[in-house]
Amino acid sequence: MAERTLVQLFEESVKKYGDAVLLWEKKEKSYQGSSYRQIQESVYKFAAGLLALGIQKGDRIALIAEGRNEWVISELGILYTGAINVPMSVKIDELSDLKFRLSHSGCRMAVVSGRQAHKVLAIQNDLPELQRIIVLDPMDEIGEQVMLLDSLYDMGEQFLREQRDVFDERWQDVKENDPANICYTSGTTADPKGIVLTHRNYTANVEQANSLLSIPQWYTSLLILPWDHSFAHTAGIYTLMRNGASMSSVQSGKTPMETLKNIPINIKETRPVFLLSVPSLAQNFRKNIEKGIRQKGTKVEKLFKKALALAYRYNGIGWDRGKGSRIFLKPMYLLYDKILFSKIREVFGGRLEFFIGGGALLDIELQRFFYAIGIPMYQGYGLTEAAPIISANVPVKHKLGSSGSIVANLQVKICDDKGDSLPVGEKGEIVVKGENVMTGYWKNDKASREALRDGWLYTGDLGYLDEDNFLYVLGREKSLLISNDGEKYSPEGIEEAFMGQSDYIDQVMLYNNQSAYTVALIVINRAAVERVLSEKGLTFRDEKGQEAVIKLIESEINHYRDGKYAGMFPSKWLPVSFAILGEGFTEQNKFLNSTLKMVRGKIAEFYKARIDYMYAPEGKDIYNHQNKTIISRFSD
Repeated sequence: MAERTLVQLFEESVKKYGDAVLLWEKKEKSYQGSSYRQIQESVYKFAAGLLALGIQKGDRIALIAEGRNEWVISELGILYTGAINVPMSVKIDELSDLKFRLSHSGCRMAVVSGRQAHKVLAIQNDLPELQRIIVLDPMDEIGEQVMLLDSLYDMGEQFLREQRDVFDERWQDVKENDPANICYTSGTTADPKGIVLTHRNYTANVEQANSLLSIPQWYTSLLILPWDHSFAHTAGIYTLMRNGASMSSVQSGKTPMETLKNIPINIKETRPVFLLSVPSLAQNFRKNIEKGIRQKGTKVEKLFKKALALAYRYNGIGWDRGKGSRIFLKPMYLLYDKILFSKIREVFGGRLEFFIGGGALLDIELQRFFYAIGIPMYQGYGLTEAAPIISANVPVKHKLGSSGSIVANLQVKICDDKGDSLPVGEKGEIVVKGENVMTGYWKNDKASREALRDGWLYTGDLGYLDEDNFLYVLGREKSLLISNDGEKYSPEGIEEAFMGQSDYIDQVMLYNNQSAYTVALIVINRAAVERVLSEKGLTFRDEKGQEAVIKLIESEINHYRDGKYAGMFPSKWLPVSFAILGEGFTEQNKFLNSTLKMVRGKIAEFYKARIDYMYAPEGKDIYNHQNKTIISRFSD
C-alpha cells in the first residue's frame, strides 16, 4: 500500500512496527507506553463511533486538547471517516476567536479535553452547525449535546461488530487529495485564514523531512510544542510515526504554568534523542543553563565562558568544524566537554543529540551556544501553508546562521517585487512549489489567489540562497523597517540577538516607518537588572537607580555599535532611542499570537503615543521622564 494518505501511513506503520511503542504518556507517577497496534484499536473505535453518529466524508470536526495519546487517536479517528480535522490551539481564550473558527469552518462536532470543554460549552448556543461535543475526560454535568469518550468507544465497538464492512470501505475510500486539516492562522492583522492541507500535503512533507534526516526506529522525542502547531504535527507526530519511532507528551499540570514546569522533569524522565524547539524556548533553556552555572560560583562561571569562547572558535559555522588550524583546539575542547558541557547535557536526559529549531529566526549566537555545549540547535524554515517544512539544517549537513538545505522534491526561487527570479545571493521573496503546498484558504478565494500563483506559494518571507543551496531567511516582508529614504530591513535578526545575548532584555520590538532613525520598545528582565542595582546600592525608586537601568540597556545595545558584536548589523537599523515598557508581550494581552510571535500591528497601535514621543526631541533622549517613571513603578 502506498503511503499517500495519513491513514495509509499509519496502517503501514502498524504492519511494520505493531508491537513497538508509539506513544508514551505520564498520568500518575511514571510514563506508560502504548504500542502502534494498541493505538490502532483505539483509532478504529473512535472512527467507528463517529460513523455511528452519522459523520460523513468532508465533514469538519474541531480538536481542542493538550498533547496526549487521545490527541493522536482523535485526529486519526477523524481522518479514518474521511472527515476533516480542524485542530485549534488550547491557548485561544478569547471566545469570539474560537467562535469564528468553529463557525467559519462549519464544524459539526468538537472533540475537547476536559480543561477546554468550558470554552465550547459557553458558545455552543451560537453555533447552529455544531451538533455534538465529545469530551475526552470525565465530566459531572453532561448536556444533551455532550458525549464522553467512553460512550463514543462503546458505540464504535458496536458499529465494528455490526458494520465492519462499512468502516473498512470508508477509510479505504480516503484519497490523497482529500483535505486532512484546516489549520487557522493566528489572525494577527485580520480574521484568521483557514489553511487547507490535504493528506498528500502531509505525507509528501514527511517524505521531504526524511530526505534530510533519517529517523531510526529507536529515536524518541518529547513533543514540547503544542501538537496543533504545524511543526510539531508533521516533524513530530507523523515523521516519527512513519519510521516506527516513539513520542512522549508533556505531563499536564493543573495550570499552564504547572505544565511548563513539568517540561524539564519530563525531559529527564523520557530521555529524548532530539527535541523540536522555537526561539522562545531556546532562550529559556539557555538562561536556565547560565543561571545554573552562576549558582556554582564565579570560578565555574569564568571557566564556562572560557570554554564557550574556545568552542566557538573550534566549531566555526558548523561545516568547517575543526578544520585547518582549528584542529589544534580539539584536545582542549574535548577536555572542556568532559568536565563542563557533558554535565549540562545530563540535564536534558543524557542522550539528547540535537534540537531542530523552527518558528521565527533563531539568533546565530544561540545556535553557536548550543553547538558548543554539544547539543546543536539546527535551524529550519517553513510555514503552515507548506505543511510546513521547506528547509532544515541537520547533523550531516549544516551551516550555522542559515535555515538549512532545501528538502527534496521542492522547487524554491527568490523573486523580486515583480515576481521575477533573482540570482544566487540576491535577496527577495521566498517562493516555493511542491506536493506539500496547500490547496488554498478555506472559503477565502481572494487570499488564495494572492498566495498561490501558477502553483507557486508566495510565502511573504524574505531571504536568499547561497552557492551551496542553503537558504537564509531574513524575516517577514510585513515586518520590515522602512527608513525615510525608502530602504527596507527585517528587524527579526536584531531582535532575536538582543533577547538571546542580553541577560537584561527579555523582549524587544524595533520600529521604523519611514523615519530618520529606528526606535525600540523594550521589556527588561527585572530580576537580572535589580541584581545589578543592588550590587551598586541602588533601587528602582531613586533617580540614580533609574538612570543606571537606562544606561545598562543602552550599553547592551551599544555592544552592536562599537562593542563585542560590532558589525553584526548595519548601525542604521539599531535603535537610537528606546521606551522601557511596564508590561511584557503576552498571549493574554494579545501582543503574542498562539505561536509566541509578536503581533506587531497591535503593539505599535497600543504604544503609538510612546513611539511618537521617541521621535520628539525630548523623547529621543533615552533618559526622558517617561522611562524614569515606568522604571520607578517596578518597585510597587
